[in-house]
Amino acid sequence: MANFQYFLGDARSKEIAVVDPAWDVNHLCGEAKKNGYKITGVLLTHGHPDHVNGLKEILSRHDVPAYISRHEAPFLKPKHTNIAEVADRQKIKIGGIEIECLLTPGHTPGCQCFLYKNVLISGDTLFIDGCGRCDLPGSDPGKMYHSLYKVILELPDTTVIYPGHNYGPAPSATLASQKKTNPYLTCADIEEFLSERMGA
Repeated sequence: MANFQYFLGDARSKEIAVVDPAWDVNHLCGEAKKNGYKITGVLLTHGHPDHVNGLKEILSRHDVPAYISRHEAPFLKPKHTNIAEVADRQKIKIGGIEIECLLTPGHTPGCQCFLYKNVLISGDTLFIDGCGRCDLPGSDPGKMYHSLYKVILELPDTTVIYPGHNYGPAPSATLASQKKTNPYLTCADIEEFLSERMGA
């Protein structure tokens, strides 16, 4: 499904969080070990299986908290004793850095992005030249519009978007460039957005 997976952490302490562990946990753990990284947390952008199907395995190897939005739909929240629910704008400390959780519902009720300085891991909220589906159980295109236009577009133009899937022409892009090329960020109003996203 062309998922991207990320390590986000502190270069000094080499403590990292794994974002959306899925598919190949052996590879994720192997890369962490090879680079001398210590996994101290898991960050979940949302609860869809293609983003969490490796969660149980990685938590069996690393007894660390796995952070998911408290707003995620109950049927999408993984069942594990290590699950820690977080609030909008809550900060998670990994080593000596703090990562901010931004609630961005639309694809799911509890979709969230992770912000550190000018880096935004956007999960399935925002892709390069695209955005997440809004026709799935728990999706809401009106909330997606708000997440894109009232949360993400309020960030600095220099913000670099790292999406949850390799669906675009490049693996990452600045918000400034996305304001020019992403059809879901160039709508005049919510009606145009709904027409573009849902064909309404």
